Amino acid sequence: MTIRLASAPVSWGIYEFKDIEPKYPYGRVLDEIAETGYTGIELGPWGYLPTDPAVLRDELGARGLQLLSSFVPVRFADAADIAAQEAHALKVGRLLASQGAVAIVLADDNGTVPDLVQWAGWRGGSALSPAEWDVYAAGVNRVARTVHDETGLSIVFHHHCAGYVETPEETRALMERTDPDLVGLCLDTGHWHYAGGDAVQCIREYGERVRYLHFKDCDPAIKAKAWAEHLPYFPATALGLFCELGRGEVDFPAIVGEMNALGYDGWAVVEQDVFVDDLDAPKQSSRRNREYLQGIGL
Repeated sequence: MTIRLASAPVSWGIYEFKDIEPKYPYGRVLDEIAETGYTGIELGPWGYLPTDPAVLRDELGARGLQLLSSFVPVRFADAADIAAQEAHALKVGRLLASQGAVAIVLADDNGTVPDLVQWAGWRGGSALSPAEWDVYAAGVNRVARTVHDETGLSIVFHHHCAGYVETPEETRALMERTDPDLVGLCLDTGHWHYAGGDAVQCIREYGERVRYLHFKDCDPAIKAKAWAEHLPYFPATALGLFCELGRGEVDFPAIVGEMNALGYDGWAVVEQDVFVDDLDAPKQSSRRNREYLQGIGL
């Protein structure tokens, strides 16, 4: 079985958060992803890459890149808005399907609830009651079913810091309430560790329900500082919390071994959330991340 490697615009500081403006034209990001050794890519925030299917196909094809998925934040906690959110997810899903993508990555509308931003990483418990979890999970099942039935895409959910589904406990609450045949787990190794988990143990718990991977590392010294000082999510990230692969606490060789034992035949998207002023730094980090993974056999 094979783990193939992709990258994503987020490694160039291209975020879905509305108050963070892109520093790069999309052409440069696509060029640098291809130049540093990756063959797959995620879409990034809606509207960053072209949304015309023919234009997008030409831009990716010129660089030998395969579009795999898109990270799609949805306000699942707001049942009154789920129809509009579902329509947006379906719009994204149709574009993905037109490019032969493999999955859509659903997530909470992370970073929009001040308390969750303030407490990200070091909080415990859950901000949702059992009844609110039921509403949340019903929304995930609904959007997943609609997108899957309309597009044929695989559906995975991405736990994420500064959202309602952040910790291993919260991820478990959602996974227990969603259709296991329909909704898989996108394991983001860096977010899992920052929220107090261990990615290897996550794979052992969920097995083949881990259907998509985000490879991200987590600097233990910065994590300890952020926890000790109760730093909010964005300042912690700006300190370099999600460091280059192999420089943090995530055991990537063990993760690869666990996924290979499951017979995983799919993609791992390399991500390094950055806030940098040096416009050349993301490309250099991307290259070093690729070299690290090559060194462990990928």
